[in-house]
Amino acid sequence: MSAQFLILAALAVPLAGALLIGIAGRISANLRETITLVTAGMLIYCVWSLLPEIYQGGRPGLQLLEVLPGIEIAFQAEPLGMLFAALASGLWLVNSIYSIGYMRGNRESKQTRFYVMFAVSLAATMGIAFAGNLFTLFLFYEMLTLSTYPLVSHKGDAKTVKSARVYLGILISASIGLLLPAIIWTYAVAGTGDFTAGGILRGHLDGPAVGLLLGLFVFGAAKAAVMPVHRWLPAAMVAPTPVSALLHAVAVVKAGVFTITKVVVYIFGIDFLFAEPSSGWLFYAAAFTIIAASVVALRQQNLKRLLAYSTIAQLSYVVMASAILKPLAEVGAAMHMLAHAFGKITLFFAAGAIYTASKKTELGQLRGIGRRMPITMTAFTIGALSMIGVPPTAGFVSKWYILAGAFQADNYVALATIIVSTALNAAYFLPIVYMVWFEKDNTPPGKEHGEAPFAAVLALVITALLTIGFFIYNGPAYELESQLVRGQP
Repeated sequence: MSAQFLILAALAVPLAGALLIGIAGRISANLRETITLVTAGMLIYCVWSLLPEIYQGGRPGLQLLEVLPGIEIAFQAEPLGMLFAALASGLWLVNSIYSIGYMRGNRESKQTRFYVMFAVSLAATMGIAFAGNLFTLFLFYEMLTLSTYPLVSHKGDAKTVKSARVYLGILISASIGLLLPAIIWTYAVAGTGDFTAGGILRGHLDGPAVGLLLGLFVFGAAKAAVMPVHRWLPAAMVAPTPVSALLHAVAVVKAGVFTITKVVVYIFGIDFLFAEPSSGWLFYAAAFTIIAASVVALRQQNLKRLLAYSTIAQLSYVVMASAILKPLAEVGAAMHMLAHAFGKITLFFAAGAIYTASKKTELGQLRGIGRRMPITMTAFTIGALSMIGVPPTAGFVSKWYILAGAFQADNYVALATIIVSTALNAAYFLPIVYMVWFEKDNTPPGKEHGEAPFAAVLALVITALLTIGFFIYNGPAYELESQLVRGQP
């Protein structure tokens, strides 16, 4: 099969799967979930089959449709998008396994709609990953927002719907009000929006206009949750845990930081931005978000809200690394997308497993729970250590590259930010780890419980092993992403 066919298949397979899931849901839950798993497996095949050509330096692409003169729906596979697509497709299969245990264990309603919209969301994610220009990226970016709204509002009660409206309102307002004008401005001054190695804006824009356009992109891509456009993310915690995992690890937030990183590398260009003083604000905005969100996380007593603010901080590691504008830092940004995904999805899976087995959601309720749920809490511990950056976990690897990039740039503010935020991460995760393993079990009589359903436990074991495995075997990811910055000083 040609690379062009595989790119189109990566878009079509989840959409076809969504249709079949909807039909199967009227027949049998088992058939519906079988189709979900098969579709996820087929997507992995389509996406990962592209990897050999990308490793060899190929950049396959195709133009699907010209909407307006010079404005096309076009796709291209390149290293950063390839990493994002491979990550999202791989974790969709694991998340689908988890969803079966979670949705059945909690007897959730509207399960067919859940699986359908999950598949549509993955199609949108593939469109973002393989977008060949800004216009195509914007179309699928909006598709992802709209397709995840029914997932966030899944429970359907008044509180959930209100929070889901906050989610939708912030993301749509930011993309229409900021991201779209940034894209139109780029096409107007550069004559193109194609993602091009080295960028397309040199000679077309300079001075304060560069910083302004960068701001429109960064805050318009509100899925990256750079403060102050971060409030949608805690609001979205009303969603079922598999959706939270989608939001925080698989697709939505990664779409935000992916968009910012891709714009920095392929629209502005690293060299161009480095030479423009007006772009320097992005680094400080990301550093502030890292520290501020970590401080807020330190004060949370609800486990999912704590994880939400942790996500806001961790996402800005990617943004800050991109803003350092040095090759190793850009590689670190891409590597942290992977490391954060493996660690954070493990933490959300563990939080959902705890809720499914015990209906516990607050930190104070978790004392001694490690004795009742040893597998789940071992996975949680691994995920927490990865967020801190402790070896042998994935978080250590990505922080290593970001720190190396900071040294490369002699950026001591970045070094201080990472040191302080690491201490804050330890301050809110390690007490939880101590509590669940070493304090007395406070489960009331008659409320005894064990592990969550097998499918949920299996999924979190897989992601915990991935978190450790990435520490041991990360060479292929480094080799892929180093293609982004070869030839850069």
